[in-house]
Amino acid sequence: MTTGQPVIIGPMSFADWLAGRRSHAVRLPARIEDLRGPSRGVIVLPRHLAFPGMRECDVTDDATRRSMYGIVLTQGQRNDVARYLNPQLLREDWPVIAGALDRSLRWTCERRFALGGDARSQAQF
Repeated sequence: MTTGQPVIIGPMSFADWLAGRRSHAVRLPARIEDLRGPSRGVIVLPRHLAFPGMRECDVTDDATRRSMYGIVLTQGQRNDVARYLNPQLLREDWPVIAGALDRSLRWTCERRFALGGDARSQAQF
């Protein structure tokens, strides 16, 4: 039904609707040097980031870490990204992780963290 009234709230993408999310640029730390996640050990994700069966993540396990990094990059806020992602491991995992991310998130991460645009997603995480 059209009332002829101006639209105050326009269409919203499903990804933005899911978490009432802010833009990638606002959610990500300013520099890769701001990331301070561990390079070993087990991370227990907070409930707002945990998927069923994916609350504890051993960062020395490549597949588990890559899955967790994907979750944190797509669902986390600035402090989550800074707290849980390790800069060196993110650089090493980027070719695998990048292909599974939304194009705009991938582009923002590559520019913000100088990860390069040569990401090839040959393996799945």
